[in-house]
Amino acid sequence: MKKLYGKTLKNIYKVFKRTEGFTLIEIMIVVAIIGILSAIVGPQLFRQIDRADVAAAKNQISNFEVALQSYNLENKNYPDAGEGLQALLRDGHIKKIPKDPWKNDYVYTSPGSCGDYEIVSYGKDGKPGGDGFNADISSCD
Repeated sequence: MKKLYGKTLKNIYKVFKRTEGFTLIEIMIVVAIIGILSAIVGPQLFRQIDRADVAAAKNQISNFEVALQSYNLENKNYPDAGEGLQALLRDGHIKKIPKDPWKNDYVYTSPGSCGDYEIVSYGKDGKPGGDGFNADISSCD
């Protein structure tokens, strides 16, 4: 029994001795696979981030609209363009005026192009106009 046990350990040792590590080719194949996967998945991930930013801007504009309705009920009018969204802050309708997801200020005009007021984020590029993720996001949409 002792002899059989010794041979088995010797055989296991020989197997592990032959496979001490990875070859350079194996490592290069793994790196290539990781590179291909990141090239495929990366752009999809960034597209999702851009979509989330647009949704966040629309949600924030909607929050401003609720605060503006409250302001209108209290004051019987909307803030003029000179007062802007600061009037909501001053009267306690909101706690702070956040920037849009791209770190730009929201633009408030009164009267707006579609009614008593309009709130606009200029999108990812921060400039009026544009298309795709650079398009303006407005309370009129």
